[in-house]
Amino acid sequence: MALIRRKKSQQLLVLSWVLWLPVVFCFSELSFVTEPSDKRVSQNDHVVMDCLAQGEPPLDVRWQKNGARVLESDRIRFLPNGSLYLSSVNRGVEQSDEGFYQCLARNKYGAILSQRAHLTISSISSFVTQPSPVVVNEGSVARFVCSVNANPPAIITWEVNQRVLPLETERIAVLPNGALQIHEVKLEDAGFYRCIATNTASQLRSREAMLTVNPVPGARPLMKPKIIAGPQNISASLYQTVVLECVAEGNPRPLVSWSRADSKPIDVFGVKVLGNGNLVISNVKARHSGVYLCRATTPRTRNYTTAAANLTVLVPPSIVEKPESQTRPRAGTARFSCQAEGIPTPHIKWLKNGEAIHSNGRIKMYNSKLVITQIIPEDDAIYQCQAENSQGSVLSMARLIVVMSEDRPSAPRNIHAETISSSAILLAWERPQYNADKVIAYSVHYMKAEGLNNEEYQAVIGNDTTSHIVDDLEPACNYTFYIVAYMPMGASRMSEQVTQHTLEDVPVRTPELSLTSRSPTDILVSWQPLPARVSRGRVSAYRLSFRTAADEQVSSVDLPGSGGNSTHYLLQDLQPDTIYLLRIEVSTRVGWSQPSAWSSHRTPRTSKATVPSAPNLELEPFNCTSVTVRWHPAPSDAVVQGYKLSWHPDGQSESSTIQLRPQDYQHTIAALDPRRKYHVKLLAFSAHGDGYQAHQIVSTTGCPSAPNRRLATLPAPDHVHGQTNSSSSVSLSWGRPAFSSGKSVSYSVRYGPVAPYNASAVRYLQTNEQTVMVEGLKSNTRYEFAVRLHMDQMSSPWSSPIYLRTLLEAPSSPPVGVRVTLIEEDTALVSWREPEQPNLTVSHYTILYAPQRAWLAGDWQVLQREGSNTMALLEKLEPGNVYLVKISASNQAGDGPFSITVELPVLRGKTHPGKNPRHTYSQTKTIGGLYHFDEKSMTGIMIGVCIALACIITCVFILITKSKTRRNSSSSKMNGQMSAEIIHNGVPQANHLQIENAEILVPMMGNHYIDTKGGSALMINRDGPIISSSQDSQNRKWNIFRRAEKHTPKNIQTESRSRPAHLSSTPPYYQTGESSSQSVSGDSILETSLKMVLQIFMPKQSLSQS
Repeated sequence: MALIRRKKSQQLLVLSWVLWLPVVFCFSELSFVTEPSDKRVSQNDHVVMDCLAQGEPPLDVRWQKNGARVLESDRIRFLPNGSLYLSSVNRGVEQSDEGFYQCLARNKYGAILSQRAHLTISSISSFVTQPSPVVVNEGSVARFVCSVNANPPAIITWEVNQRVLPLETERIAVLPNGALQIHEVKLEDAGFYRCIATNTASQLRSREAMLTVNPVPGARPLMKPKIIAGPQNISASLYQTVVLECVAEGNPRPLVSWSRADSKPIDVFGVKVLGNGNLVISNVKARHSGVYLCRATTPRTRNYTTAAANLTVLVPPSIVEKPESQTRPRAGTARFSCQAEGIPTPHIKWLKNGEAIHSNGRIKMYNSKLVITQIIPEDDAIYQCQAENSQGSVLSMARLIVVMSEDRPSAPRNIHAETISSSAILLAWERPQYNADKVIAYSVHYMKAEGLNNEEYQAVIGNDTTSHIVDDLEPACNYTFYIVAYMPMGASRMSEQVTQHTLEDVPVRTPELSLTSRSPTDILVSWQPLPARVSRGRVSAYRLSFRTAADEQVSSVDLPGSGGNSTHYLLQDLQPDTIYLLRIEVSTRVGWSQPSAWSSHRTPRTSKATVPSAPNLELEPFNCTSVTVRWHPAPSDAVVQGYKLSWHPDGQSESSTIQLRPQDYQHTIAALDPRRKYHVKLLAFSAHGDGYQAHQIVSTTGCPSAPNRRLATLPAPDHVHGQTNSSSSVSLSWGRPAFSSGKSVSYSVRYGPVAPYNASAVRYLQTNEQTVMVEGLKSNTRYEFAVRLHMDQMSSPWSSPIYLRTLLEAPSSPPVGVRVTLIEEDTALVSWREPEQPNLTVSHYTILYAPQRAWLAGDWQVLQREGSNTMALLEKLEPGNVYLVKISASNQAGDGPFSITVELPVLRGKTHPGKNPRHTYSQTKTIGGLYHFDEKSMTGIMIGVCIALACIITCVFILITKSKTRRNSSSSKMNGQMSAEIIHNGVPQANHLQIENAEILVPMMGNHYIDTKGGSALMINRDGPIISSSQDSQNRKWNIFRRAEKHTPKNIQTESRSRPAHLSSTPPYYQTGESSSQSVSGDSILETSLKMVLQIFMPKQSLSQS
């Protein structure tokens, strides 16, 4: 039984389609027999715009001008055949009959719109270009130009001294574009020239211009060919006349020839050469488009010159693929396609019954296609495809017939919507009143109620329920719902529409801030109101928080929301030249959003000089990976010399800065990531420095073909390798992906120093190759390199970084702050600072010194110290000489230059301060070989010296007393043993007891500077050093500054590097074993002790590096 019913239903459907066929055939009669065309008339003339339509009566014909309906009046009448009659055409300032006209024909099946017709009134305006005075030499070429705006185009003639010139002679040519050319100018050609423009509307005469001809005595010199007026790029409408000028001069007279850049032959039909080399193309067509080359050649030579111009022929649109009429059931889908061509490329739009269609919900337009989903009876209409460009328009039509089943169910009833949350609405309804038992499913359709181009969504549910929860809605939005019931034979009409509003919610993000300083103590914070889909409700308040970068304490300001229209706030009383961090929060009635990320802004430094104010910055996303930056200079007295523009993603440090010209007011930032926030900063600079900065945040949009660039499927480049070439360059190479064979790819290279990280030091390179040489790097610096692939408007992630260190660079500057101080009669202390060169590593320093006599002979003495030391001792200096000292720094890459020579006078019997002519500004000054301190430091030092002297005198007294007691005890013991100790040569030898008499009473100083070229006469036992009686009294001094003894040959000698000496905290004192009865000199002890005290209270830097 069910099978019989199904067959019967199918037969009814086929029958209904057959019954509709006559309707389709009848519709085909609705068309235009005559359509309006372009008309040009004179002022106050009458005109008839033709329009004749045919189709099933009754027919209604209406007229439109520039899209607006035309009404009848005393001057305007509609003729019985549908044409439009204007009795008197006017061209006024406020009201003009000029414009684009179309007629609309309608019957019961729909309406169609005619093609567009342009009505113009003849006119001629003032001259666009008038002739200017010309001065030429006899025998050369003179050229005058004249142009005017006229409709129809004006005819240009010329007069000389108010006499008409012929249009063309052997030497004179008047071109259709109005130019006048005079070849081989003669003296009698001098005079006053003017042009006359004439058309059907009026006639105009230009001002006169004088032609001055300078005589050339004797024969004209030879001259290579020169094109003085070459062809210009031109765009011409179809069937116009085009002139390509080519005016050349030279001696002998050059020959002018023409050719096409694509090597195609120039069409000889309608083409001629006017004058001496001007190419005139009459009745141009699309095939004439191309690049034309003009060549001027000296006869019988290879000397030539060329000029080129592009000819573009504009072509009205024509439809190459017409839409086809369709018959579709209710709830079906109809697709219309339309393809058009023309120059420029036509724009296609769709019309329904003569009115423009807007993409919205069920109706979508994709390029040249029209798609209608969920067809309803109201979609039954005539659809037209209109292709339009600057040269005209053309239309093609098709009919959509909607078939309805007789026993279809009625529409669902009593639709009710109830809001559940900010993103969900509950829908409920009643079943159809008729044929409800045949319903097999329902479809719920919903879309936003406000705006255009809204997407329509649908959800299909079973017939066992009459309610449905629609979720994933946007908060605080109005939605429109309707429901359709389905049965095997088709769909019902749609139900009544119902609109419901979702609840508010917390904003999903914050506004994008714009930061600008007007003075060194304020920041103007501004922002744009959030769109509804982001605010998710009515904004009730803003909260602006700020703090300095060095302070953790946050200050906040609450501002009114939408009611107060707050979009800016001025922070005042701030600190100049200080980095401030700012962020903003947004609130609705539901609650506060998450705060934005901190945005940094440095207030300007206080300066008396006038610097440029912050530009007025405007940011606009150009596409999903580009942002257009526009700005206008703010009023300022400073002269802007250029602009500095920088940008970086949100959450990252600042990137590199580019410099723009002062006349630039727009720049496009490319290669950005979709759906990401970027900070853009712009400032103007002048001769007085950088101006105030404008800082704004912008978000890129999402790409339709790649919703998120960061999720692109392109793999990152692999096999990235690098090699350090020098102290400033690195070569990189990487592999090409296998899948990219035959495709155009490019790469971005990112590099920057590893630590400390500074985004402003990060640089980018673009290349199409798989290798690149990165130059301009800093020496001895570790860099990070990464590579990204670009292909088909997609970008891969950055490759795994590789790290390379640039090579060392030899020092390019000498040590600075060289100072020489004489601390003893024959010893001097040399100090210096490392060269002022960034990223410099010093392995050792070389010190050259010599008396002036030796220096003149080229004999220098050499000391070398480790790179960590900046002090050295010069020993065994000869009193009475003036020494010259200079220092250089060296590393593995080479030796640096020597410092300026410092003179050191070594006087007899006293010390002398070192001379340093270069650094008289040093904070620590030497006076008498000692460092000078301030009053507080000197007071402390004097107190310490006094205490130390008191202790030393006490210790010396005790030591002398004990020494005498010990000598008495030692003498008695020695007398009992002397007779038993006789050496081979009869000289008494010191025994164990004698050695004990050479006793060190304080900890021994280690001799850290040992002369590798000779031993010392000092003997040491467990109790201390023993000095033989043969030593000079000079050697009994314990010089704590003395380094190892040096043997200085005539030529340069090098002393081995050693570690610095560690000074004992106790003044060293020794007693010789030369005679048991010999006493220790108190003066020697005091002298040594005083020297130790001075060393103890020397500056720390001197102690640690001496």
